[in-house]
Amino acid sequence: MWWLLGVAVFVIIFLVLSVRVVPEFQRVVIFRLGRVLRKPKGPGIVIIIPIIDKAVKVDLREFVLEIPQQTCITKDNAPILIDFLIYLKILDAVPSVVNVENFEYATRGLATTTLRAVVGDIILDDVLSKREEINLKLQSKLDEVTQRWGVKVTAVEIREILPPREVQDSMTKQMAAERTRRAMVTEAEGIKQSEILKAEGEKISKILSAEGEKEAQILKAEGEKLSQILKAEGYSTALEKIFQVARSIDDKTMSLQYLEALKTLGISQSTKFVIPLEFLSLFSGISSSTKQSFTKDKT
Repeated sequence: MWWLLGVAVFVIIFLVLSVRVVPEFQRVVIFRLGRVLRKPKGPGIVIIIPIIDKAVKVDLREFVLEIPQQTCITKDNAPILIDFLIYLKILDAVPSVVNVENFEYATRGLATTTLRAVVGDIILDDVLSKREEINLKLQSKLDEVTQRWGVKVTAVEIREILPPREVQDSMTKQMAAERTRRAMVTEAEGIKQSEILKAEGEKISKILSAEGEKEAQILKAEGEKLSQILKAEGYSTALEKIFQVARSIDDKTMSLQYLEALKTLGISQSTKFVIPLEFLSLFSGISSSTKQSFTKDKT
């Protein structure tokens, strides 16, 4: 009975020591009697033979290494402080365990020496203005070495660059001068735009004024034209009326008009009168008219 209990305990301990559950983002490199199995195990359940096998877990997720500030000398002998980040990802688990003792520590040392080599070939102004170019150079040089370890350098990002104090002061003055220049340019552009808008406004105002004056003159001319037409039509109508009335006037009416004229002459203080020859015909007409009227009354 006791031996059954002992066997059960042994089986349980064996299972605990030999069974591993490997998640999706990990792989297990197994050394069997000191020899590495070329194919890593996982994910899922992995069986390990206790005492005979040694398992090393490897994380395949991308991770970042922070490189602290490093003092570098530029090509023009300017000391600067640079810190940056390195993004890494293990592509092959076996070389990362077999080919290097501690690839993270090795990558840090490699990154610092590579940084000094890259910055040493660049002048200070380019170091400050060409970060992306430096990032790509660092990534390329680091990746040439880390690929032997089954590790891929996915990105390198410079986080901060601190130039010497005198350079910082010079940059501050230059930035202030540049801002002043931009402010002056902006002010000049504003004045220019203001003058342009003012000139355009005056132009439009003059155009509208000229068009208004033109329209007013046209309306005035049309009014005068219409007035002259109406006057001419009035004169024409008046003449027609006079002509029609004149056609209806007979000799008797004319005789009366001549008599009225003589009456007016007699009232005036003039001492000389000019009598036209038409009065003779006037008298003859009056006498004939009188005779006719007398004959009609007698009848």
